Amino acid sequence: MARGSPQVAEPLVLNPSDTVAILTTRGVAPAGHKIARADIARGAAVVKYGQVIGYATCDIAAGDHVHSHNLAFGDHDRDQSPGAGLAAARAALDRHRGPELQFQGYHRDGRQVGTRNFVALVATVNCSATVIRRAADELQAEGALADYPNVDGVVAFAHGSGCGMADSGPGWIALQRVLTGHAGHPNVGAALFVGLGCEVMQIARMKQELGQAARFHGLTIQDNGGTRATIDAIKARVRQMLPQVNAVTRAPAPASALRIGLQCGGSDGFSGITANPALGVACDILAAQGASVVLSETPEIHGAERLLLDRAADPALADRLLARLRWWEGYAAMNGASLDNNPSPGNKAGGLTTILEKSLGAVAKAGATPLNAVLDYAEPITAPGLNFMDTPGYDPVSATGQIAGGAQLIVFTTGRGSAFGSKPAPTLKLATNDALFAAMRDDMDLNCGDVLSGVSLDDKGRQIVDLILRTASGQVTRSEALGLGDQEFLPWQIGAVL
Repeated sequence: MARGSPQVAEPLVLNPSDTVAILTTRGVAPAGHKIARADIARGAAVVKYGQVIGYATCDIAAGDHVHSHNLAFGDHDRDQSPGAGLAAARAALDRHRGPELQFQGYHRDGRQVGTRNFVALVATVNCSATVIRRAADELQAEGALADYPNVDGVVAFAHGSGCGMADSGPGWIALQRVLTGHAGHPNVGAALFVGLGCEVMQIARMKQELGQAARFHGLTIQDNGGTRATIDAIKARVRQMLPQVNAVTRAPAPASALRIGLQCGGSDGFSGITANPALGVACDILAAQGASVVLSETPEIHGAERLLLDRAADPALADRLLARLRWWEGYAAMNGASLDNNPSPGNKAGGLTTILEKSLGAVAKAGATPLNAVLDYAEPITAPGLNFMDTPGYDPVSATGQIAGGAQLIVFTTGRGSAFGSKPAPTLKLATNDALFAAMRDDMDLNCGDVLSGVSLDDKGRQIVDLILRTASGQVTRSEALGLGDQEFLPWQIGAVL
């Protein structure tokens, strides 16, 4: 027990080699924080999860609180053996094979299956953001969807870019993928691109990427006579679309049709112990079904990349992941930042001290099966099993890329609390601890804090899979019930604003 706290529960030791233990209730520090298991000398490595998370900046006595005041980032193991753990990863996949799981989804052309059925209004440029938002609001106020029970809503994807940018290169490619990925998303029954008319991001190029399918339409403010006339034109076009979108109904689909985006935000000291590894078990079960699960947030795997490289299914995947990490190191340095120590104030208040500690816990979401793909931002998700998508750590930007890639659901773990939601793919939020689940009950879909009181990670993983399948079949998430998701569409803006 922690010194001076005889009523405090025994601290949790995660690995026999760890030099710190985790407080499960308040003691010398808040729950989720670390205490020293034995004396730690100044300069010595501090170990959690069996991995170095930093170095003592002064002598630390057994039982003392270990955090930012006496622990700092330092050199960590950069030895890499890509594929060294591939046999074990394949064995993990085999262990989770079982009978086919199903959900009730919307079957689209091209063998896509949706978990929701939206009409999407997609702005090609900031200049058309207001008209699509106004049109969506007016349609809602007028009760336009009242006679269409199979339509989940009209959602406006507005953003702050689309012009003042190069017409080629990484920035253009990223935005083009985001816009076409949302318009052609399996959770979208029909989409309408709306532009000003003279912008860099032209509708004709968008439709060329998607083909001339009946689900995609386009108009511009300049051709329709201005703002008010365009709002009216959008509303009229949507009313024409609604009967066809409503005609699609749910039917059985295999779990292999699912693509799940993995997110964590507002992490705490329990994230890497409860919700993240439980979600990792769920991902292994889904991967064994042939579904795709997508880990992202490249700055937040920094220091834990070896856990992914070890199970790369192909050496080229390891090379690609390392190249993205090198790019991020240069990108951060160019902008006066560093990947070496980026936990937020909330992360630190929750007990996370260094990026190594945070990253080791974050990677637990990815489970234990082989890494089968490394994707650029918003690139289409096609490989079954574990994928990694290069995104920033900022949740709205990261989730926007995952959804653009085709993720029909986002599963989001949080220890400090999050008010995040997303469209057209709904977000499920998993609480890492009992206190958060009780405090933010309207926001949390599942409590994983009971892992600390005896629920096994395997059982919790199966609970998560069941929740995913029920949500994919139409069960409303907490964030959907609260109306979240309209403001969280945030494409990654890469490159110069010209």
